[in-house]
Amino acid sequence: MSGRRWRLLTAAGLTVLPPASYGVAQDARPPVARVVPRIDTSFGDIRRDDYAWLRGREDPQVIRYLEAENRHTDAVLLPTRGLQDSLYTEMVGRIKETDETVPEREGEFWYFSRTEAGRQYPSLYRARRDGPRQLLLDQNQAAEGKRYYRVGDFRVSPDARLAAFSVDTSGAELYTVRVKDLRSGRLLADRIPNVVSGLEWAADNGTLFYVRADSAQRPYRLYRHVLGTDAAADALIYEERDPVFNLELRKTRSSAFLLVTLEAFGSTEVRYLPAARPDAPLAVVEPRRADLEYSVEHAGSTFFVLTNDSAPNFRLMRVPTAAPSRAHWRPVLPASDSVMLERMDAFRHHLVLYERAGGLQQIEVFDLRGGRRHRVAFDEPLYALQPQRNPAFDTQTLRFRYASLVVPSSVYDYDMRRRTRVLRKREEIRGGYDPARYAQERTFATAEDGTRVPVSLVYRAPLVRDGRRPMLLYAYGSYGYSMDPWFRRNAVSLLDRGFVYAIAHVRGGQELGRAWYDQGKLLAKRNSFTDFIAAAEMLTRQRYTSREHLAIQGESAGGLLMGAVVNMRPDLFGAAVMGVPFVDVINTMLDASIPLTAQEWKQWGDPHDSTYYAYMRSYSPYDNIRAQSYPSLLVTAGLNDPRVGYWEPAKWTAKLRATKTDANPLLLRTNMGAGHGGASGRYDALREEALIFAFVVRMVGAGGRPGTSHP
Repeated sequence: MSGRRWRLLTAAGLTVLPPASYGVAQDARPPVARVVPRIDTSFGDIRRDDYAWLRGREDPQVIRYLEAENRHTDAVLLPTRGLQDSLYTEMVGRIKETDETVPEREGEFWYFSRTEAGRQYPSLYRARRDGPRQLLLDQNQAAEGKRYYRVGDFRVSPDARLAAFSVDTSGAELYTVRVKDLRSGRLLADRIPNVVSGLEWAADNGTLFYVRADSAQRPYRLYRHVLGTDAAADALIYEERDPVFNLELRKTRSSAFLLVTLEAFGSTEVRYLPAARPDAPLAVVEPRRADLEYSVEHAGSTFFVLTNDSAPNFRLMRVPTAAPSRAHWRPVLPASDSVMLERMDAFRHHLVLYERAGGLQQIEVFDLRGGRRHRVAFDEPLYALQPQRNPAFDTQTLRFRYASLVVPSSVYDYDMRRRTRVLRKREEIRGGYDPARYAQERTFATAEDGTRVPVSLVYRAPLVRDGRRPMLLYAYGSYGYSMDPWFRRNAVSLLDRGFVYAIAHVRGGQELGRAWYDQGKLLAKRNSFTDFIAAAEMLTRQRYTSREHLAIQGESAGGLLMGAVVNMRPDLFGAAVMGVPFVDVINTMLDASIPLTAQEWKQWGDPHDSTYYAYMRSYSPYDNIRAQSYPSLLVTAGLNDPRVGYWEPAKWTAKLRATKTDANPLLLRTNMGAGHGGASGRYDALREEALIFAFVVRMVGAGGRPGTSHP
């Protein structure tokens, strides 16, 4: 039966088996999703959706279809089983399986976590300086018998006698809060279900504040719980009724204030109450208004405010805690066209700013006593930084994490007064990893509007640019989230098979400042896609790789990017990995009952507006599938995913299979017991990554042998 004949029968609603394109095993024949047409019309545009029925999670046929796709993926990838095992063994072999994090001081205790060989999860400990260690939470024991287990927040009471922690056992990001007496080791009777991220103690050691979400899983309500009382009677402190705003709860490092940040894309309002007065009403720093964003930190009698008020790249202000409104804000550091202020940390005598200039991160330290400031110097031309939790307020030590594409994750303690730093721990990469064998570089692609788009690369040296090297090109490009050049331990398995690993820093991220983000969202979103295409064209034109050896990867909103570019330029790529991809843009953004939709109108646009509808319609991956040849594709999903519904990748796969004209593999793998982030256990997560890498190596690589320099 011809592929065209099979597609015509499928479109007519007849379930028939397609040609055995991938082998003779029954499960190697692609499953065919039944066609149930649904017609929608917006602004005179008629959209037919044959696979909307896949959203019916309670329908047994949906589960059977997802399971059939999983079997099909396993059957097609059966020849890579040995390669998957080799990759998994290599990945595990690089881990120091029994290890401990660098202890961090909070009060009189030092807190750390410990992993042990063969165990999926870390256990949490604490100790006084040079004292015996105390086990606080054995996650492996708690996770026994559970398919998924993740601790969200873990908060120790101010007197260090109790710990409140939240647990998710489905991947749906809905947690249950429990409280443990750290002296006796017993759990208190208190149980608070259906909580989302955000959990803090008041100063009285007996009051907890927590956050709940609405039916669309938007954090919107703040509650107060008194230990020993029924959670059903907890006091509602605040409810955010505007559906585009999220509610975020945290405590200042000084422990003096609880901060409630109400945030939409492009607008912020911060409310606060003294931690010592849990019954006090919330006060407002500055009321929300369109295009005003700000964040707040506390030291002494001052709130420090990082704001975009008259400053697209943000500026630093200070204001008395007694009168924090904008009328009293006073400048500390002015705005800059070339340096973006991303975040800050306040300590008793220092303020730390995390900046970004020329696509690289910087740390600037202010001495609050003398007014002097300085930047921390870094030597590598490419690197990435991340501040650590730094729970101690009265300290002159700043802890941060540093890495590059060749240097593993490294924890430094920086003395802000003496301007010296000490390496406390560098991730140990076992198996003979030697950074001298690898090289990193940054190059640039020219987008169709003339914009220079940075691309970071790492590879095993030397590199001969003859087009024969396989490459995995990664990108995200949304929400202003920057894809910095972090060391990727598992990618060493690709580098040692001759791969180049690359990151395209497309617009929609924030690597080059706020303008870089603004030029990749709303009615400028297509810049993200054309930037990525320009990067791929440059990399093939300059012979870093070639089309047949180029694989691409993106996850979540990066999966949207992958879906858009394989529709636009399927000829440019040999394979694509789309992780939990947001591909059904129009249908999702028209339905405010779906988690994240309403608030994300500020990111993508509201398709109830004809201008935004037409623009989103022009790139929505699901709505732009065409009868053409596509690269080999691996698509992943999580059945319990609250961020990107599993049905989006499932619908994309079903429609693409019925439409495309090639015989290249199209594989869907759904984790039936997890959410957006995949498996929760570290070994299970490595199994998932080994499968993805095996697909990439099989489709564009060198056959799977370490040490192969080119195909």
